[in-house]
Order: sequence, then structure tokens, then C-alpha cells
Amino acid sequence: MSATEHKGRDLVGYGAHPPEAQWPGGARVAVQFVINYEEGAENSVLNGDAGSEAFLSEMVGAASHPARAMAMESLYEYGSRAGFWRLHRLFTQRGLPLTVFGVASAMALNPAAVEAMLAADWEVASHGLRWIDYQSVPEATEREHIARAIDLHTKLTGGRPLGWYQGRTSPNTARLVAQEGGFLYDADSYADDLPYWDHTHAGLRGGTPQLIVPYTLDANDMKFVAVNGFDEGEAFFRYLRDSFEQLRGEGGRMMSVGLHGRIAGRPARALALARFLDHVIASGDAWVARRIDIARHWRQAHPA
Repeated sequence: MSATEHKGRDLVGYGAHPPEAQWPGGARVAVQFVINYEEGAENSVLNGDAGSEAFLSEMVGAASHPARAMAMESLYEYGSRAGFWRLHRLFTQRGLPLTVFGVASAMALNPAAVEAMLAADWEVASHGLRWIDYQSVPEATEREHIARAIDLHTKLTGGRPLGWYQGRTSPNTARLVAQEGGFLYDADSYADDLPYWDHTHAGLRGGTPQLIVPYTLDANDMKFVAVNGFDEGEAFFRYLRDSFEQLRGEGGRMMSVGLHGRIAGRPARALALARFLDHVIASGDAWVARRIDIARHWRQAHPA
């Protein structure tokens, strides 16, 4: 067994010599923003779940209750009612593209938001059928959820999703996504600063590896609602700026930024985000792109 094949894990990657990204226009760094649209698809007895949501809200460490948790529900509702629209204004006013990780059952509850995503020419990638933890979900159920997510997503947006991000994955997710065969990229990885080809499940795809466009949990507004996270907007701005400047200085890297309407859509955090957007624009040598654009570029410049 080689060092790069340890029980299906690649601990080496590109190593000391990552490839030249060859970003369009000679850009030194590719910057990719994601809005996670999850509101309404979280754990809730209204959705047939055993209890209420306990993850990614202003109530850090909240318990799950076997009944409706009204405060938790309203915190999520802020994301779809107000926060999403504030983020929508920030990006559309600047003409910046982004990718939406859209949970299919959440998007079905807010057609106006989906219409706004499409009108802005944002990529809408699949964030699965439900915003729940799939770690212990039976494989057959998860496979069914993936198929239902694609079907509902297609009905809502007019086209099947080409990107995938489950978020709260199971040990089966990557294999099921590769086997489905229709995704140009999978984002369920945090393993690199560049896209890469995963050969693990190539045999399920007629010998074709799966392109991975890694995501982020550090340059992510979720750190506002974590015990070890940002406590105010200035810290968020500094972290994003310093990440950007480090990757820009190295050259040929990709930076992802993760956002949620119920988190970064809050006023003070949105102001900090706006400062970062303007910083990126002022740099003059960043390629701000949708994830699908990065995936297509990588497939052309660095084929499997």
C-alpha cells in the first residue's frame, strides 16, 4: 500500500509543488463565495424529525427538543426572511458572482429567493434534500435523498445541479455522489487550497475520477456561532482579508468563503463582509467566480 492509498485517504496531495492554476486573466487568486440556503430544511418535528435543530444558530450549544423550538425556528427564519436578501443586495450591487448551496426542500419553501438566485445568474449547486446530519443515516435512505434532491432541484431551477455539497456527510456520501455520475464537482472536502481529482471511486464512474472543489469551514461565518469563533465583525473581516492576502501572495491558489443568511446576513456582520468584498475588488488581480466556473476551468487546464 502506497503512502497516498492509506485506507482510501490521500495524505500527500500536491505536496511541495502544487500545479500552476492558470486562472483566467492572469489572476493571482480565485475567490469563491457561497451562500448556504438551508432555512426550513433543518431538523424540526414539523419535518417529521425526532427533535428540533441544535446546530448553527445564535444559541450556541442549544439542545434538541422533542417538540417545536420556537426560538430556534425564528432564528432560522431570519435567514430566509431578511438575511438572504441583505446578502443578495451586497453581491448584486457589486456585480459579484457566487454559488448557492441550496437545500432542495428549503428552496421549495421560498420560490422568490430561488427566482432571485437565477435572475442574478448565480450557480445553484445541490446542498442535498434536507439540512440534517447524515452520519448514521442508512445508505439506502441517503441514496434516495440524493435522487430526490436532484429531482426537486431540477423542478425548482429548470436544470439539474452540477455541483454537490452535503455538508453533514456520512461515510457513504462521496461514493454515492460519484456513483450518481452527473456532478461536475463535489465540494464535500476541506483538504486543499486547489481543486483536485479523486480516483477513489473512479471504478463506479467508468474509470473517470471525481473532481473535488474543496470548501471551507474556517473562512466561514459559522465561526460566529461557535465557541471558538469570531465575536464581532472586525475579527471576521481581518481573518478574511489576511487569508486573501496570504493566498494572493502565494499566487495560483483558491479562497472559499462560506456564508449563511441567518448568520452573515445580520447587519453588523454584513457590514464587515461588505468591507471584504470591496477589498477583493480593489486588489485588481482576483478572479471572483462561481464554483462551476472554477470546476470547468480546472477540467480544461488540468484534466484528469
